Amino acid sequence: MRAIFCLLMALPILGQVAFAQGPAIESTKDDKAVAAAVESLRKAMIDPDKAVLDRLTLDQLSYGHSSGMVEDKAAFIGALTSGKSDFVTIDLSGQTIVIVEKTALVRHILSATNIDGGKPGQIKLSVLLIWQKVKGEWRLLARQAVKVP
Repeated sequence: MRAIFCLLMALPILGQVAFAQGPAIESTKDDKAVAAAVESLRKAMIDPDKAVLDRLTLDQLSYGHSSGMVEDKAAFIGALTSGKSDFVTIDLSGQTIVIVEKTALVRHILSATNIDGGKPGQIKLSVLLIWQKVKGEWRLLARQAVKVP
């Protein structure tokens, strides 16, 4: 009788544990999808492709640079595809992904070599990306960067 009582008392706890496992599995799937979207964006910034950049970003994009300049989607894509902003390499490190429903917050350190206005340079930035899941696809809504010493 005592064993049955203990089992009945444990059922709500077991149910909570089982419920908690379900979203964790989905979160892992979304984490991988967000990481893949970030990697696609990294590659598209090195070898700009207008169609890929368009697919990865939302029309409402707010793309903040470490200088304080903010671009909309057209300006962001235009700067890359025209060569005005030319990334030779981009390396990402220390990436974290936090997903809340259909919004993902991605933070990482971006180290890059670039050619800006014809001048070669190196940059190191701390970046926050905000991705939104739309029709099953993760798309960039906002980005803000700050310089890292």
